Amino acid sequence: MTDAGTPTGPITRGSVARVGVATAITALCGYAVLYLAARDLEPAGFSVFGVFWGAFGLVTGAAFGLLQEATREVRSAGYTEAVSGPRTHPMRVAALVGVGAAAVIAGTSPLWSGHVFVASRWLSVVLLSVGLAGFCLHATLLGMLAGVGRWTQYGALMVTDAAIRVVVAAATFVVSWGLVGYLWATVAGAVAWLLLLIASPATRAAARLLTPGGTVTFLRGAAHSIAAAGASAILVMGFPVLLKATSGDLGATGGVVILAVTLTRAPLLVPLTAMQGNLIAHFVDQRADRLRSLVAPAAVVAGLGALGVVLADIFGPWLLRVAFGEEYRAGGGLLAWLTAAAIAIALLTLTGAATVAFALHRSYSAGWVIATVAATLLLLLPLDLQTRTVIALLCGPLVGIAVHLLALARISAP
Repeated sequence: MTDAGTPTGPITRGSVARVGVATAITALCGYAVLYLAARDLEPAGFSVFGVFWGAFGLVTGAAFGLLQEATREVRSAGYTEAVSGPRTHPMRVAALVGVGAAAVIAGTSPLWSGHVFVASRWLSVVLLSVGLAGFCLHATLLGMLAGVGRWTQYGALMVTDAAIRVVVAAATFVVSWGLVGYLWATVAGAVAWLLLLIASPATRAAARLLTPGGTVTFLRGAAHSIAAAGASAILVMGFPVLLKATSGDLGATGGVVILAVTLTRAPLLVPLTAMQGNLIAHFVDQRADRLRSLVAPAAVVAGLGALGVVLADIFGPWLLRVAFGEEYRAGGGLLAWLTAAAIAIALLTLTGAATVAFALHRSYSAGWVIATVAATLLLLLPLDLQTRTVIALLCGPLVGIAVHLLALARISAP
């Protein structure tokens, strides 16, 4: 075993480029899985798949709290003097958390699975439980690689996960396995961390790192990050589940809305999610200028998002029909508003990463939880499905952003 030590890889253009390339490949793989599923399943069937895809995204999104805490702990250890005292092995903690989380999902499934999964119910529960256990280790390993700046291995782990999913989805499409095959494809990448540990000595070295403080200290920080990441996952990957819970039977219209939401947010949120390690490491390195460190990444997000709004309005309806079939129809105005909502969630993700980096765990979780509660309440408005979806995804995150910025402003004040 070794201590965390000084970060070996600063945030440079090269490191961002490597993760950027991996992110682009990961996004393409994600689009490929959605494309194959949408072409293979009619809109009503795609809505069933979309709910499982969202459910897995929800639970693994919560597990990203482990990535955030592992990154912060490992990175921060490089800026502190060596001290005696207890040490924590994050990968062992992740294994315990993963097994515990899987047991909770399986044990409570009789209470909720019938309301969420309308087909292949028990297979969905098993895949969700086992996939989450593996992803806890996956996310923690990503965090430790980010903490020590092993960006090549970080990117390789992302790409391996995404590539495995696409291979299983493509095989499902070819052999006409149907819905069950796409359920397996959704969780198949959860073994990627094990494959990279076997293949990469640098990854094994990062996985052996210890962080200052005991297990309870690590879990206390991780608990806030997991709570906030779980709330963020509801708005991001788990939104189809929230939509179904507040709407009942989604039907074909729900399938179109779920696909539209997924496609309009992916160009911004897939890179931001994939680059959580880069962002947290960047904010830790810039801890002397907390609010100012947000300006450049926020400007990039807003600029790219504004371009996306225009493109979604002009080309979105055509692209949706051509790529996924005539059954998938949505107006340009809806796609533009959903893209604007994606900007809001992307900025909330950005401010959240900054609060984690500065150890503002309570404010981080409060921002995301309040945003999720606000979005949920807005989904209950007596409006049509498309209108309340846009209002919830646009207005809910704005409340969370305000919470994060107030917390950052307080600690930045002289």
